[in-house]
Amino acid sequence: MRYVQLRAFHYVCLHGGFSKAAVALHLTQPAVSDQVRKLEEAYDILLLSRQGKQVVPTVAGEALLEISHRFFDAEAQAVEYLAERRKVASGTLRIIVDSAIHLSDVLGVFRAKYPTIKIKIQTGNSESVITRLKDYQADIGVLGIELSSDEFVSIGLNNSPLIAFVNLTHPLARNKSITFSKLLKQSLVLREPGSRTRESLELIANERGITLSAAIEAQGREAVREIVAVGAGVGIVSRAEFLQDPRLVPLEISDCEIIMQETLICLPERAQSKNIAAFFEATRERLSMTKR
Repeated sequence: MRYVQLRAFHYVCLHGGFSKAAVALHLTQPAVSDQVRKLEEAYDILLLSRQGKQVVPTVAGEALLEISHRFFDAEAQAVEYLAERRKVASGTLRIIVDSAIHLSDVLGVFRAKYPTIKIKIQTGNSESVITRLKDYQADIGVLGIELSSDEFVSIGLNNSPLIAFVNLTHPLARNKSITFSKLLKQSLVLREPGSRTRESLELIANERGITLSAAIEAQGREAVREIVAVGAGVGIVSRAEFLQDPRLVPLEISDCEIIMQETLICLPERAQSKNIAAFFEATRERLSMTKR
């Protein structure tokens, strides 16, 4: 197997086609196609399924893609290591979060120590955080669950109970709290499936034999807040993520404390990357400061 053949296969999978892979590799489309064909012929195996304009890996291709991800990530780490031996830390750190508010303090500490590292923050629910990390589309993730699995390296950031919130003019706005059963009878504005907040609510509802349903389903925490702000229903969020807003009133859930544990995670094979390790170090430093 030649390096250029594996690289051509890897980029075709990443970009979903020969033409886009060729652009990314600064090669011609026939050259990329030829390299993949030679790889398949050398080992008498079909790695890609060509369905019209769409190209997808076969079962064997998926297995090889998982290996090539590790191979090229290790190559990138080697290049990063060698480059960083002769200059200060640089490059881009890609972080995907369910809510950036949980990293606000850490970002300040990290930027003060490593001002030359660029940070790109993406948002998504907990399901997409895990997916993008595994697909190597992000370096670090933050999601609302405490992890004990060996699948990720993790640090617990904070924990906070879920609360409800309503528009200032909503009838419930006169109250300071609401019971869980009464809450579920309201017109709920819930996040999309895959949200850890929604999954936590569904778990408690199922345990109590109550059906959880959304009057409105919205993509993202900000969308939920704006919908509730205009009086279209009742929202649910962790107390740490409830931003002060003159349009909104928070309500404690009086008979049920649902705790959301926010966790910083990365893949074990990427934990030694200098930029990722530096961010985890800054996180531990910030957490130790808050405990004093």
